[in-house]
Amino acid sequence: MKNILDLIKKNPILSYFILTFTISWGSLVVMIAVNGMPATMAEAQAQLPIAIITFLGGPCISGLLMTGIMSGRKGYRELLSRLLKWRVGIGWYVFAIFSGPVVLLAVPLFLSLFSPVFLPEIFSISNKTPMLILGIFSGIIVGICEEIGWTGFAIPRMRKRYSVLLTGLILGVLWGAWHILTNDIWVIRAYTGPLPPALYATLTGLGFLIGQLPPFRILMVWVYDRTGSLLISMIMHFSLTAVTVSFMPVSGIGTSIFILSFALSAVMWIFTGVILLANRKQFLG
Repeated sequence: MKNILDLIKKNPILSYFILTFTISWGSLVVMIAVNGMPATMAEAQAQLPIAIITFLGGPCISGLLMTGIMSGRKGYRELLSRLLKWRVGIGWYVFAIFSGPVVLLAVPLFLSLFSPVFLPEIFSISNKTPMLILGIFSGIIVGICEEIGWTGFAIPRMRKRYSVLLTGLILGVLWGAWHILTNDIWVIRAYTGPLPPALYATLTGLGFLIGQLPPFRILMVWVYDRTGSLLISMIMHFSLTAVTVSFMPVSGIGTSIFILSFALSAVMWIFTGVILLANRKQFLG
């Protein structure tokens, strides 16, 4: 046991990622074994809350466990102090709340001018409250549980080795890879449409690895680096998830999903690139 702990302490970042993937993917595999893979979008939406809660155990449990292993009670006190750090400039709150939603809302609304399949469902239903509540609830849970690990544990340690940009790129790709099982493989029967399942899985997987998540994570690392606030990181993640759940189109399958994904990715990379060029020293330092 001592040898294992010594190995973990020598490789804390790698150990965190291995533990995160093992817990999250292992839990979802068990869920699939019990409930099967959803065959329709309705089934996927119905099982989504359970899938989210099941999957979130990875970064949350790993972050807390690794913090205890590496730093003990002192580490937990330091983690709490970063979580409670709210005295930052108002501009950071504005950026954290609106940076993701601006892109996520603008792109499908623009595409909906050419096809109604891209119009978020919430704009066409009379009772918007349940969908908004689901988005807010999902955003809170996801923002807290994920960032306890990604920002609470991984980012501070990665920043000791890498620049803001490189930290964001590495973590962004791993963050995207972590989503593949639940957002790609698990729902493949429901969303593949007329496309061959292998093609759908490949394109979706590539989307997570190099699409909108890596550039957004670069921005999250930059915001955290400038504020030192875990709370701000959670708010930034909350806004992204809340808008994704409440306002993303749910009627499209197959090709339309990739059109939207490509457009979102392109705009997010451009948006991140503009901010990077304007603050290049901060990103490269």
